[in-house]
Amino acid sequence: MSVMVVRKKVTRKWEKLPGRNTFCCDGRVMMARQKGIFYLTLFLILGTCTLFFAFECRYLAVQLSPAIPVFAAMLFLFSMATLLRTSFSDPGVIPRALPDEAAFIEMEIEATNGAVPQGQRPPPRIKNFQINNQIVKLKYCYTCKIFRPPRASHCSICDNCVERFDHHCPWVGNCVGKRNYRYFYLFILSLSLLTIYVFAFNIVYVALKSLKIGFLETLKETPGTVLEVLICFFTLWSVVGLTGFHTFLVALNQTTNEDIKGSWTGKNRVQNPYSHGNIVKNCCEVLCGPLPPSVLDRRGILPLEESGSRPPSTQETSSSLLPQSPVPTEHLSSNEMPEETSTPEEIPPPEPPEPPQEVAEAEK
Repeated sequence: MSVMVVRKKVTRKWEKLPGRNTFCCDGRVMMARQKGIFYLTLFLILGTCTLFFAFECRYLAVQLSPAIPVFAAMLFLFSMATLLRTSFSDPGVIPRALPDEAAFIEMEIEATNGAVPQGQRPPPRIKNFQINNQIVKLKYCYTCKIFRPPRASHCSICDNCVERFDHHCPWVGNCVGKRNYRYFYLFILSLSLLTIYVFAFNIVYVALKSLKIGFLETLKETPGTVLEVLICFFTLWSVVGLTGFHTFLVALNQTTNEDIKGSWTGKNRVQNPYSHGNIVKNCCEVLCGPLPPSVLDRRGILPLEESGSRPPSTQETSSSLLPQSPVPTEHLSSNEMPEETSTPEEIPPPEPPEPPQEVAEAEK
């Protein structure tokens, strides 16, 4: 007697999500597909800090203070934590419209704009939305088939609409949006402090060693220190400048995308409806406001797919090659299964069904 074993395959929603994202750890980690520069970021931070802790920190802890490596470790751990939090989280991707929803939106647009004569360009698909007594335009995304919320934009690299889209950062390997902007800002801020800290104490280390054995001998004996100084020197200007730029944006409650497009400055001369007119309030909203949950439901379960895993017997294999009967058959439980017989010949053939009474009388 063969026993049927049914294997249920669980399919998570992240496996079917459109776009150009990469998922790991069963959908818990979400990144962009282009991760080469992100690995370079990890290599530079880990490599520089490893050299610093291995050589300079031990010498400085003895000569100056044991608090130097402790504070450096705190900055390093905080920078790595915020980097991974920025890179591995959902930036605020907006789900695409389902086919029924997209068809309904198309009907609404056609009802609003009317029939467009052939050869003429259709009017732009825009909805007006009022925020703080100011009209904001909601643009239609032809890829996601939705009207994007205010401040949202479609990332051409990840191929997704992101809520409060700031920019796509290849250095963190992800988009920067509403759900991970605060971690991105804390990352570049802590990285700026870490770069300045390592650069400054490398200079101090070279100065202390030069007093004992000379400057040229110090450079010959510590090539790792020279490499750290060069990396920190060329990194310092870009990271510190980027931190200052985003500090300016946070104070105005503005995004990089809005600043590049000149949404609230330049020719438009439109006041930013999201700014509170106060630096403290803007900083509190951007960096300390409530973090919205992800609307993707990446680890949600789709309808289950069942696949039989029992080995087919000879009788079942031959019967599977024949056309299936449309008449449904009863499935017996294990308690209702008939007893096994010794040979197939002992099984009596099924009796033919009796013809209806009316048909029998007609034949007579």
